[in-house]
Amino acid sequence: MSEDQQPDGEGGIPLNITHQYTKDFSFENPAAPELFINAQTDPPNIDIDVRVEAQRLGTNTFEIVIHVKVNATAGSTTLFIAEIAYAAIAEIGEIPEEHLHPIIMIEVPRMIFPFARMILSSMISEGGFPPLLISPVDFVEMYRQTAEEAPQTH
Repeated sequence: MSEDQQPDGEGGIPLNITHQYTKDFSFENPAAPELFINAQTDPPNIDIDVRVEAQRLGTNTFEIVIHVKVNATAGSTTLFIAEIAYAAIAEIGEIPEEHLHPIIMIEVPRMIFPFARMILSSMISEGGFPPLLISPVDFVEMYRQTAEEAPQTH
């Protein structure tokens, strides 16, 4: 078996997500109950912020956290604020060091984002609003932007 193959014979990244969990979870509905009595007719303004952070837990073990914050407003009224920090613990096999950071900041978030999106949509629906369908996030572009901004912050 070659070094780039996994035990099942498939080639690929030696990556194993051992745990997934909600680390933080918040929903605010500050305009209720007036909001529901005097329903807004204008579509809300939805602002979505996504960021990723990671920390090393062991030699080849990392915690990766996706933070998603959704802020919905209508005019000057805040309709809701929903936030989740959804995390995974990932074990990464022997790979070249230059490939480690992209795997942690792109591949793992890409794998766990659908779970965070599902939890957020359900939370918003349970808060009395239509479920929010968050578009997939381009973690490659997010990684590139972060890499481009990093040298400027020093």
